[in-house]
Amino acid sequence: MIIDCHGHYTTTPPQVGEYREKQKEAVAKDPNFIGEKGQIIISDDEIRETIETNQLRLQQERGTDLTIFSPRASWMGHHIGNEHTSQFWTEHQNDLIRRVCDLFPKNFAPVAQLPQSPGVDPAKSVPEIIRTVEQMGFIGINLNPDPSGGHWSGSSLADRSFYPIYEKMVEYDIPAMVHVSAACNDCFHTTGSHYLGADTTGFQQLMMSDVFKDFPDLKIIIPHGGGAVPYHWGRFRGLALDQGFELEKRVLNNIYFDTCVYHQRGIDLLLDIVPTKNILFASEMIGAVRGVDPETGHFFDDTKRYIDGNKALTVEQKQDIFEHNSRRVFSRLKIPA
Repeated sequence: MIIDCHGHYTTTPPQVGEYREKQKEAVAKDPNFIGEKGQIIISDDEIRETIETNQLRLQQERGTDLTIFSPRASWMGHHIGNEHTSQFWTEHQNDLIRRVCDLFPKNFAPVAQLPQSPGVDPAKSVPEIIRTVEQMGFIGINLNPDPSGGHWSGSSLADRSFYPIYEKMVEYDIPAMVHVSAACNDCFHTTGSHYLGADTTGFQQLMMSDVFKDFPDLKIIIPHGGGAVPYHWGRFRGLALDQGFELEKRVLNNIYFDTCVYHQRGIDLLLDIVPTKNILFASEMIGAVRGVDPETGHFFDDTKRYIDGNKALTVEQKQDIFEHNSRRVFSRLKIPA
């Protein structure tokens, strides 16, 4: 089986965007606006159409079986509005993911967005973890290391304010994918510099911390191939040794990298540097890069081709990357017969 551990619902019906625009208008007039959750009226047929003509079609064309699916990352928008805005928006987004997975249980499994907000205690996200895991069967979460949207004004992932989230993750045995949302700082391009920089920053914060000492069973996924981490593995090893510890011993029992790297040489580097047991197959389709690579004639985000094209991997290693590692990391994943 081929499991894609990184997919977002980027093709939602227009009613979702309309709800969000009304939220934005309300908080633009009054930053303290609370409002209410309200409703987003979407039929099952509308959801089916958006999935069948997009993600499901590409699954079938590219030979993958199941996508671990979460709300659109760039739309999490934790910097928009206030904690009430984020709470209502997050609940709607997670409710919608659950509906997709109910309609296509063999093709999608749910991962939750959290209702983070700048200046708000991360512990306030714990009730949504409880709701989505206990009541809705979600198998993981996305954790934003920068709810400010590119200003990095909040606490590091190493800060103890995140410990209630880590405690709940360990209790439920669920992983977190470290994933920022859209950048509101013009210095950063959202899916280029902000995403990749945040991947690298999240890794750095965790490797230099006591988080994995305090939570030896914690599971963290660094997406987009780990940002700059594999390319600069020597730098991180050197920094670790300067601090009196070995990088591999510090992180490789807890941190995993996905394969959202959009060229063969990049994937080959990732596979050469990071142990196979720490790599999960992913594509992030339909996501940041949607075009065709003129050098290959194939879509950039058709990442299965890069794993298949790596000549150093054994059949067993490919099976681990495509399926077994994801089943181990997402231990709550249950696939209907």
